[in-house]
Amino acid sequence: MKGSRQKEKDMEWFGENDGIETWQEVQLVYTAALRQVQTKMEILNEEFQHVHQYNPIEHIKSRIKTPESIVKKLRRNGYDSTIENMVNYVNDIAGIRIICSFTSDIYRIADMIEHQHDIKVLTVKDYIMFPKVSGYKSYHMIVTVPVYLSDRTVDTKVEIQIRTVAMDFWASLEHKIHYKFEGDAPEHIKQELVECSHLVSDLDEKMLQLNEEILELSRIQGQQIDNI
Repeated sequence: MKGSRQKEKDMEWFGENDGIETWQEVQLVYTAALRQVQTKMEILNEEFQHVHQYNPIEHIKSRIKTPESIVKKLRRNGYDSTIENMVNYVNDIAGIRIICSFTSDIYRIADMIEHQHDIKVLTVKDYIMFPKVSGYKSYHMIVTVPVYLSDRTVDTKVEIQIRTVAMDFWASLEHKIHYKFEGDAPEHIKQELVECSHLVSDLDEKMLQLNEEILELSRIQGQQIDNI
């Protein structure tokens, strides 16, 4: 019964003409696209460990946007709630978040993604170099990956967000506050969030410097051992 009610709800959101089969196919294709990107990232991370004895990726999160969230976004941007508009105008139906230790890892991973021959980068937004007014920092990419079905290939959009552990912690708190106050948090809380984002940036910079110092000391020690 629960499954039937959900199907009816999906059909109401996207219109009966599209039918539940169309929505099921959308879920299938975008889920497949997410799996592809996540698998690619896991392989690159393992290769990096093999070659450099270092993992740039701490962990990976992924999700498919709910029908309700998709419809809200379409309406907010002035589009009718149809499957066609969803595919054409909602770029983050499939979302993957890559969490790194250091800011240098973010650009290293972005470069590796861009060099995957079957991934096409559509847009890039660097909120690390150019943070949002709220203090939000992350590196966003909209890409397409080919999903191979039995009778055709579907180029499917995936939003990739790359950020440090510290950035992710800040963004998680900001997200909770945004929904708690329905996007209208008190001004003093907004200001404190901005101040916290500066602390996060300082922490990321300090940890990067510390890591580079450790790597340099390890390199020098290695040379000394080789010279013995």
